[in-house]
Amino acid sequence: METMKFMAASSMAILLILCLVTDIQASVHDYRSQKFVSKGNAFVVHGGSEGIYATSNTDSFIRFEKITLERPKSSSNFSSRVHAIVFEVDDRETIGGSAYGGQRAVCCTLDLAKLGVCKQGDLIHRQSAKNPDWPQVFGVSFEVDELEATFASRSIQITKPGMYNLYFIHCDPSLLDVVVEGKTVWKNPTGYLPGRMAPFMKFYGYMSLAFVMLGIYWFSQYARSWKEIIPLQNCITLVITLGMFEMTFWYYDYAEFNKSGIRPIGITVWAVTFGTIKRTVSRLLILMVSMGYGVVRPTLGGISSKVTMLGATFFLASEVLELVENVGTISDLSGKARLFLVLPVALLDAFFILWIFNSLSATLNKLQARRMMAKLDIYRKFTNALVVAVIVSVGWIGYELYFKANDTHNEHWHNAWIVPAFWQVLSFSLLSVICILWAPSQNSTRYAYSGDEEFDKDDTLTLIKPASIPSSDIRSPSDSRPLQDRSLQDSKGMSNDESEEEKTA
Repeated sequence: METMKFMAASSMAILLILCLVTDIQASVHDYRSQKFVSKGNAFVVHGGSEGIYATSNTDSFIRFEKITLERPKSSSNFSSRVHAIVFEVDDRETIGGSAYGGQRAVCCTLDLAKLGVCKQGDLIHRQSAKNPDWPQVFGVSFEVDELEATFASRSIQITKPGMYNLYFIHCDPSLLDVVVEGKTVWKNPTGYLPGRMAPFMKFYGYMSLAFVMLGIYWFSQYARSWKEIIPLQNCITLVITLGMFEMTFWYYDYAEFNKSGIRPIGITVWAVTFGTIKRTVSRLLILMVSMGYGVVRPTLGGISSKVTMLGATFFLASEVLELVENVGTISDLSGKARLFLVLPVALLDAFFILWIFNSLSATLNKLQARRMMAKLDIYRKFTNALVVAVIVSVGWIGYELYFKANDTHNEHWHNAWIVPAFWQVLSFSLLSVICILWAPSQNSTRYAYSGDEEFDKDDTLTLIKPASIPSSDIRSPSDSRPLQDRSLQDSKGMSNDESEEEKTA
């Protein structure tokens, strides 16, 4: 009952998250009454940041469509100007300046104006030495009593690969409550996918093919030996099926995104949900294997409710994190998850690892004590695979931290897809190892639980203190022989009598 209530609460929380992230942004960046925020001595709206692959012969661009600025009537009694600036991350030093080595400012200060560098209140920028005609800066003015100002529609052709940024900026503190309406369209040579996400379409295509090949191997073995299937193999079948659905949904999600420029919320939610279910079931499967479920014990016993609760909690935490990361605002600059969403998932993963290795240790000790060499051999291989996976995971986490620490401006955007893709490859590799170790065969039942093993009784028997035997009841081997001889004679006599009765009958 408690688990059902927990799942109901989880469903309500997920529905709430979906309601909060229905304002989808993608390569078509939609601005809906976005307000300017104070950054230093300027007021800024971040219009988007995306990696763009481009050459001189490709159709890559950033297009402005109906970008309108609106201000309230109370702020319409003066004229003012708002700028749009587009620049590549390598040219970030061409924006802003400082007087006498002081704090860097985007808007021209009084000290800079005295030096003759700029006019006070103007946006500071200079031409890039590497990229002629960059950064691209253009503006629109509010005349006195005007409430709206509209940027002219234009397309900025991108001929050099890079991480491009768009900001709307004004330097007038009296220009209050101005909002931005409209949209910009960002396009790569092969479609509308942002540069950091573009490689994922091919990646998930290859992963779909890999799961199909694994599925063909597994299901052919399953069909050939379906009479010898053990419960553990049914769980593996479920994980493979979920993996197929997840990879397929992700591929179509990115394909539709690349085609239209707007992320399909329905397909994305299904991909996220299948992926979260697969990760949850995979962790529970590894935990149950470590406990010996279906191999050295028929059920999980009293801990089944704890395992279910842990799985439900992990599912909820992962689902919320994935929805926020993938269904919310898509921008190459703002793809980092918030700490309060990442931390619960990391803690639950750590708890899974500790419980798995603790259970594996107990299972290996029991198998070794009973000299069940076939099962012991397979569990040792499984343990080695887990140890390797954990060591590789820790090493990759270190590399991920190093990568992010040295990529504060997203200059290595074209390699960023490798970081999350690695976890998919590692998960698939571990699943493949499990499929090989517990592949269905005519001898599958030799790895299954048999009733004469009675592993669970060990824990209860050790809790019962054996009673002491009175010394009078202890017999020496010589004293016991007459009793044995007498019992043999009695049994012989009884057998002779029974045979005589049969004859007379």
